[in-house]
Amino acid sequence: MSSTPTAERPTAERGRRRRRRWTALAVLLALLVLGAVVGPRIYAAVESRKTAAPLAAAVPSASATPTAAATDPALDGTWTVAPGGTAGYRVDEVLNGQRITVTGRTDQVTGDLVVAGGQLTAATVSVDLASVSTDSSQRDGQFRSRVVDVERFPTADLVLTRPVPLGGLDVGATIPVTLTGTLALRGTTREVTFPATVQRTGEDAVTVTGSLPVTWSDHGVEAPDLGFVSVEDTGTIEFSVSATPA
Repeated sequence: MSSTPTAERPTAERGRRRRRRWTALAVLLALLVLGAVVGPRIYAAVESRKTAAPLAAAVPSASATPTAAATDPALDGTWTVAPGGTAGYRVDEVLNGQRITVTGRTDQVTGDLVVAGGQLTAATVSVDLASVSTDSSQRDGQFRSRVVDVERFPTADLVLTRPVPLGGLDVGATIPVTLTGTLALRGTTREVTFPATVQRTGEDAVTVTGSLPVTWSDHGVEAPDLGFVSVEDTGTIEFSVSATPA
């Protein structure tokens, strides 16, 4: 009867252990590669689901300018932006090689509208930048400090500079308009023209919704580029505010 020499058994056992270690290492490397390739894509997909819908998604074309002839005289007067409005920004960024859209929002919006002779003759909307937030506190900290510097420039201010006819704005009606004015952001004021809608939601309530494209560098805002994340130099400022008679 033959038997295996005892000296061969430790050698065979060491060989099996070595093969198991190499197999485990190969599996680990495969998982790391898979995570590096798939992980950012999964993150981008999750972030995309978090992105808020555009506030001005339903803004129609403003090619047909309403006339002032059929405007309800009850609209004339000063209107104050009511609590509960929303404003913020929308911008694309590349995070770990994946493009995502980031939205910042706040309900800290104030302002006034003036209607005279059937036209919107004056309007101001002010947004508290320190209260704008996204899904990332780290991103919000960067936005408030190095991006817009809320200590020095606490608000973004939109001021109407050209009257807008409000013809046909009966209760329940929504009309497209083109707003022309100035946007003051981070100490720099620029002229802006953009489409919006005005909706008469009640006898004593109107809602103005708009979206204007912005090039951040025009306002002295440096788009962050930190290596693993870079932000586009263009974005959108969005708002939807309701107003009631003052």
